[in-house]
Amino acid sequence: MASAAGDFGREEDLQGRIDAARQGSSEALGELLKFYRDYLLLVAVQELDPNLRAKVAPSDLVQETFLKAQQDIGRFQGETGDEFRAWLRRIMMHHLANVGRSYRDVESRAVDREQSLEQHLADLAAEALVAPGESPSAELVAQEEDAALHRALACLAAEHREVIRLRYEEHLTFPEIGRRLSRTGDAVRKLFARAIVELTELLKEASHEPP
Repeated sequence: MASAAGDFGREEDLQGRIDAARQGSSEALGELLKFYRDYLLLVAVQELDPNLRAKVAPSDLVQETFLKAQQDIGRFQGETGDEFRAWLRRIMMHHLANVGRSYRDVESRAVDREQSLEQHLADLAAEALVAPGESPSAELVAQEEDAALHRALACLAAEHREVIRLRYEEHLTFPEIGRRLSRTGDAVRKLFARAIVELTELLKEASHEPP
């Protein structure tokens, strides 16, 4: 931005609008925000985390900055256009930091829930593998469990067998599996849950069959 005064002609004119905005003139504040919109949009594009660009629009960040500036204009202590511009930038950077933390928190909670669900279902499957009665040896038990698991997997519906294979053998995330199966990550998560339930039921039935 070559000149802080820009469309206002002189720095004195810009300072006059800043004073008017601080005193409650919504018209003066609107002119100031409009003047700095392109600058703030550029900051948003440059500073936005690449991982968030598909989720957060730079124009939305500018709008949030405007809303915060309208709320806090009475607290602005500067006088010049450069000081006002720096104040707007600080507001935007603070909002950007909050947005980044919010998305990281959401993703962390989603991962925790996913791991918790998967562990719970895996525990159910492991419990179902243990047949009542004593086994001759730990090695034989392991062999029996492995054979029972493979028989149960063979009885699953094809899509259930595939989602379990991709999850446990290829260690793919639900979104990655979704791309393989042309489904959303949420749809795959539900499919996986149903597959584990079906597998668990098959293993329970097998554990109660007479030898």
